[in-house]
Amino acid sequence: MELRDLLLTPLYLAIFYGIAYGVRGKVTNAFTRRYFMPALTVKFVGAIALGLIYQFYYGGGDTFNYTKHSSIIYNAFGDSPAAGIKLIFANGEFDQLTSRYTSQMYWYKSTTEYFVVRVAAVAALLSFNTYSVIALVFAGLSFSGMWAMYLTFVRAYPLLYKRLAVAVFFLPSVFFWGSGVMKDSLCIGALGWVFYGFYHAAVLKRNMLFSSTVGLLGAYVLITVKVYILLSFMPPALLWIFIENNRRIKSAALRAILKPFFLLLGVGAGYLGATNLTADDDRFAVDKIGERTKINQEYLYSLTKDQGSAYNIGSFDGSLGSLVTVAPQAIIVSLFRPFLFEARNPVMLLSALEATMFIYLTVMMFYRTGFFKSFSQIASTPLVTFCFLFALVFAIGVGTNSGNFGTLVRYKIPLMPFYLAALYIMEFQVKSSKKLARFASTEKRASMVARAA
Repeated sequence: MELRDLLLTPLYLAIFYGIAYGVRGKVTNAFTRRYFMPALTVKFVGAIALGLIYQFYYGGGDTFNYTKHSSIIYNAFGDSPAAGIKLIFANGEFDQLTSRYTSQMYWYKSTTEYFVVRVAAVAALLSFNTYSVIALVFAGLSFSGMWAMYLTFVRAYPLLYKRLAVAVFFLPSVFFWGSGVMKDSLCIGALGWVFYGFYHAAVLKRNMLFSSTVGLLGAYVLITVKVYILLSFMPPALLWIFIENNRRIKSAALRAILKPFFLLLGVGAGYLGATNLTADDDRFAVDKIGERTKINQEYLYSLTKDQGSAYNIGSFDGSLGSLVTVAPQAIIVSLFRPFLFEARNPVMLLSALEATMFIYLTVMMFYRTGFFKSFSQIASTPLVTFCFLFALVFAIGVGTNSGNFGTLVRYKIPLMPFYLAALYIMEFQVKSSKKLARFASTEKRASMVARAA
């Protein structure tokens, strides 16, 4: 960060807040309006805080590597606008006009990282190559998708607008790691648009053109940057569609007969979608998931095993069979760890506090509802089924891949809003059912008294 960050950031903040105030009335109602500006503010705070942490605590990192690459493109525009435009739309190919610039960018051949560089370069052109303003642009892009995610949840459960705002916007790890110049910011925003587009186009079947467009754009970002997020999303989402269609069958007997068929069809469609998505990319090929996971886990574990932030989920040989064996440990480590006594630094402590909250809410939900009744309730509510399945599938993926809590805290942020939202929805359903039971009991007693009189 430099002097121009201090000079230009307040100016751009005023511009961004002005745009937000202009848009707020079109995307909020009387209940959600109060959360729009605070949610945007924590995103902006997270974006600036991430840059400060990387500069003064870590002494560098990916966020500055992205802006270093974008600075090269920014300078290329100063030399030759044609070269700058080619760099933004480049796809790893060699070109004499841009070779003097691409030779300085070690991420030029990396599709995922260079996509982030492209976005950062466009933001740099709009902000005189100012890091903090670029970070605010990333925060704004991320916020747009997360607001879409919030509106989707509220559309399904409008009475939970307060709790759902907490789940989507105010988890510290989510607004910190999902706001700055990082892949995570773009991905969680894109996931929000995918969720919004899927729900409105495939479940509600409303605003089909807009919903499909934003959903596909979000999917494109995820495919380009972190396709495994979309791979985790697809099977539960397709299963959700089949469950919804099954519920619309009026005959209870026919529903019971067709339900297993719909379940198998949903799982099968998800698997076929996943294999087709990764057909041309060996890194995410379904038949090589175990092998790739083992390599990533061992590498990341070896980097931090002497720093106290590594974790071990058990023996894992890279086969899909062993992946299934370690899946329960992977779920526990992703959702409920690090424990408080495992925290070794402020970042881990923050994650440990969130994990402790997840433990408490999960235990209380099963305690109040009953163990078997909880699973029955999950299965009977399609949105909750989707949220839990997505969270669990994603937890297995990141839990087995990370190997240390430092990377896990970043990798797992896409699942956190969905898991917490599912817990809040189940808690609401339990309270509502108890209120209805008490009301029915009161009505019954009043009826008996009236008959006795």
